[in-house]
Amino acid sequence: MAPSNLPVEGSCLCKAVKYRITGEPMGFQYCHCSRCRKFTGAAHAANVFVATDSFTWLTGKDSVGTFRLEADPPFATAFCRNCGSSLPNLSTAHKIWIVPAGLLDSDPGIKPARSIFWDSRAPWYENVGDLPQYAEWPDA
Repeated sequence: MAPSNLPVEGSCLCKAVKYRITGEPMGFQYCHCSRCRKFTGAAHAANVFVATDSFTWLTGKDSVGTFRLEADPPFATAFCRNCGSSLPNLSTAHKIWIVPAGLLDSDPGIKPARSIFWDSRAPWYENVGDLPQYAEWPDA
């Protein structure tokens, strides 16, 4: 694992909720399961895993809402009650923080190591490495 630029902070879209990570991330993966796709509205979730003693809410903890799926109680999500952004969630099964990587305000010093639930990926998903890349909006 490459050294990170600790601490790393993150926030929701409206900046009501902010947090800090002070310890080295434990992992980073993409999850293609249907639950993560439904929660993120994207092809996959991009999650960084952080030890409980390395995570601190800075502001807005009272703005954090949670949803626990009745059919799968270990599966839970957290979100900002103001703007709806996905937020870090404490895993009850593993006692770690699951941090949506898109919320991080700087490089955590770790890259995704794997894709899980690959066989459940969206049927329209294309590997992004195979697509044209643009710095901003492409010309019309």
